[in-house]
Amino acid sequence: MSSSSSFRARLESLPLRYSAPAGGYAPMPSPDDAPGIGDRGEAAGPRIKVGPDGYGVVVTTGGALSGPTAATPSAESPAVPSTDPPTTEPVAESASASTPEVPAPEIPAVPIYGVVQTPAPAGYGVVQPRPKSPELTSPQSPDALDSPIFGAVSSAAPAASGASASSPVEPAAPRSAASPPLVDAEAPAVPAASTSDAAAAGAPSEPSVPPVHGGPSAPAGPAPQESVLPQPDQPEAQQPQQTPPPTAIAWESVASAASHAAAIPLSQQQAAQEETEDEEAPAGAAELLPPPEEPEPEADEQALPDGVPEDGVYVDVDVAIVMESTYPYLKGGVSAVVHDIITGNPDLTFGIIHITWDSHSPLKDLYGMPDNVAWVKVLYLSMEEHQEDFLRARPRDLRMNRRQRRELSRRVLGAMLALAQDGQTEPLWDLISEGLSASRRYPVWAILGTREFMEAYHDMMPDLGMSMTDIFWCLRDFFSLAYAVLAEPVPRAQVYHAHTTGYAMLLGVNAAREHGTKVLLTEHNLYVRDTVNTLLERRLDLNVRLTDYRTFDVTGRERMWMAWWLEMGRLCYPYAYASTYLYPRAITEANELGGDSGRAIVIPNGIVISEFDASYAARLAAIEEIKKEGADKHLWKLVYIARVVPIKGLLDMIDSVRLMVDRGLNIHLDVCGPTEHMPSYFEQCLTRIVEQGLESVITIRGTVKVRELLPEFDLFVLPSYNEGLPVVSLETMGAGIPTVSTDVGAVRSVVEDMIVTDDGQTWDPCGIIIEPGDPTVMADKVQEVISDVDLYERLSLNARGRVEAAYDLVKVNASYNKIYRQGGAGEQTGARADQGGA
Repeated sequence: MSSSSSFRARLESLPLRYSAPAGGYAPMPSPDDAPGIGDRGEAAGPRIKVGPDGYGVVVTTGGALSGPTAATPSAESPAVPSTDPPTTEPVAESASASTPEVPAPEIPAVPIYGVVQTPAPAGYGVVQPRPKSPELTSPQSPDALDSPIFGAVSSAAPAASGASASSPVEPAAPRSAASPPLVDAEAPAVPAASTSDAAAAGAPSEPSVPPVHGGPSAPAGPAPQESVLPQPDQPEAQQPQQTPPPTAIAWESVASAASHAAAIPLSQQQAAQEETEDEEAPAGAAELLPPPEEPEPEADEQALPDGVPEDGVYVDVDVAIVMESTYPYLKGGVSAVVHDIITGNPDLTFGIIHITWDSHSPLKDLYGMPDNVAWVKVLYLSMEEHQEDFLRARPRDLRMNRRQRRELSRRVLGAMLALAQDGQTEPLWDLISEGLSASRRYPVWAILGTREFMEAYHDMMPDLGMSMTDIFWCLRDFFSLAYAVLAEPVPRAQVYHAHTTGYAMLLGVNAAREHGTKVLLTEHNLYVRDTVNTLLERRLDLNVRLTDYRTFDVTGRERMWMAWWLEMGRLCYPYAYASTYLYPRAITEANELGGDSGRAIVIPNGIVISEFDASYAARLAAIEEIKKEGADKHLWKLVYIARVVPIKGLLDMIDSVRLMVDRGLNIHLDVCGPTEHMPSYFEQCLTRIVEQGLESVITIRGTVKVRELLPEFDLFVLPSYNEGLPVVSLETMGAGIPTVSTDVGAVRSVVEDMIVTDDGQTWDPCGIIIEPGDPTVMADKVQEVISDVDLYERLSLNARGRVEAAYDLVKVNASYNKIYRQGGAGEQTGARADQGGA
């Protein structure tokens, strides 16, 4: 490593382009709809200066930094005992799933044309525990049982405090293996004054917006006697030998276990907080200074999200696109694909159902929705947006006596067990229709606060190794999130097109059942796999199976959240009349999560080929120049096009560049993509560049108009650990640029697998595929490509030929049009045309 003075001088010499501007990428999208990664100018971005101690200080001058603060990974949390023998790796189990007889149209389970493509990384919906220090309520108030049933448990007795063994951010009381005794509440208490939110997360590639905390006060007044949950377990040493009759327990509304901060894995959250509060920056690390705070403009309470009808009228449409925190308010790969589908099918009418965190999320149209979009319907996951209905529900609202509550409790738990053990979906959907949907007859979630439910849970599901209080918190979060998605009326569509499993598909299936129409699933990524892997801090490309929540060595809370995501997928998969995937291997992986390969179709992403004609012509001319110049004398321009975040593997690529420079290769690497999503990782990359003396060899351009720069680049390198079918891979291929990439998502099928067209023409690989995480192999394969001009020319010609043969956006849109019409779309349009003609 260089000396301190040398390090300082070299860091100071870094070009301003080493830091990308905020904006042009979710959650701070650019207002312009430019092609490529983004379109903000470089001059507006942050830049690096050097402080008096010789270390870099990143100063933002073009907008606030966005993205989560990086947390230092911590050791895996100890597991909570389970009745199943835990294993560190999944144990294969066969899962039988009975599928309802939903008539499926005759759709071939093979690619509609050409070859296949891949999904994009997800990472939605990870969770974090409830707040560390819920406020205690006074035991003197006369209003215990008229307060909301959902919240932390408090009583006159002081609760023990301390760190939980199972989760570093969970508060705690020591847990006993046995469940605490259940009691009926007699004495009154005062309800809490505020609430916090529950949340589901968004895609790394398209992150959602931080929640706004705060909530309602519970009403005062006397309340009838009801059955309630017992207080949390107390330390054994504090338990008196003889206790008087228990006092009433009040529920205070506090934060749910599912919060938006879930984008950070559980074991990292406390580490991130402690690092921020207690530790000084390590030597050589850059300090992040946010821009001066400016007063935020006051929100217009009357302003509606773009696309929402002012008159509140939602007309019937052919297709309702259902998405989580993406189109049309956030830019990203999935949003771009959806925009292409809508604009490519002008003969159909569309609605957009946008699921996001709360009303403070971005709600401005960034794409300029075309005229065939009739409306946007926005649904919020935060309990803050549903306090009047969900948070204030009480057991008495069920209008049931004790026997009826006992029957309902056992029915709810029996439906969950029927799904988990036998794959039966109808019992749970019947309960959703009765107690959670817009047409519900009673608020089924109110059963959670009753003695009858907890007794039934103890009898029927006693083996999670968690206290009843912790079990209550998890179940309360599950019900609140389901309520947010299912309880509001949804406009009618002939086809509900969900672009993930999870909440989007849950809503789509419920809406189709309510209206008697159809639901279509598109998996840009394997949502469940990526969400579970993020929760457990595993590599996102690791496989996940439906039964893994029973066998993995995880905490009780993690086990319950794994079951939530995995069983939600199994609940919804059977109701899709067709499911589309980006590449064939994704179908096999989805089958292990409850998918149905008999209804699976491969439809890749696509591009408009003609938009890359000029770049391809420039590439052919460049190849001729390289032949004249010689491969050893040509300066080979490599390009990395992705966000600067750990999952994309830029640190590996920097190490590969160092190896190639040591071998005497004449190369230069340009890094194009947002750098603000994880500032600490960006600093690591800058430090690695300086430590290895690569300032003149690597240029970080930040967020730029990639398409305009394609003629400059000779080779596309992708060291990523997780992808779907990156559109940028297709764009570089359209420009005739060969690829060296890791084997993630659909990249192998796009780059290497043979393509056979309808007329029998075959296309060979346009690059080389390697395993992730090996800088030496990356260096070897790049050297192999750039050392042989004839090989390079063949790969370039194949790149253009492959994208023309299998990834034409016109063909992709035609495939979706065909599937939409098989589900009933277009029938209303035809009927309206007939009526107009008459």
